[in-house]
Amino acid sequence: MTKKERIEETTWELIAEPAKGLGLIPVDAEYLKEGSDYVLRITIDKEGGVGINDCEALSRMIDPMLDEKDYIPDIYTMEVTSPGLGRPLRRPRDFIFGEGKEVELHSYKAIDGQKEWRGILRASDKESVDVEIEGELKHFLKSDISKIRLAFDF
Repeated sequence: MTKKERIEETTWELIAEPAKGLGLIPVDAEYLKEGSDYVLRITIDKEGGVGINDCEALSRMIDPMLDEKDYIPDIYTMEVTSPGLGRPLRRPRDFIFGEGKEVELHSYKAIDGQKEWRGILRASDKESVDVEIEGELKHFLKSDISKIRLAFDF
């Protein structure tokens, strides 16, 4: 396990319960180097969307926990954020959250003459997803998908 993976996994373990206690859904914990700075980016969600007060509440709750555990050797900035309107689906937990919701899917190459799809995510496993498109269930291999995210309309 790399340093980055270890930091992200430890962070995930620390934030999962506090986030749930606040009625939030932990989405991701990323440890990134942006320019010369390190950033610990924690992404949360909830039904109806996340507001600044949700981000602030979780930040205040977990900041002392991060300091106490002291497992990040670098100087870093912690950010607590929402996934935005088009929440990407990357990890198994993202796909579980997305089941029954409308998604936009983009494939690397044309499948049945098109590269963009929109429908309801019905199921997923390690290698594939099933999306209901206009009443028909379509099976996609994850290796063929360039991007899949929750759909949004303005």
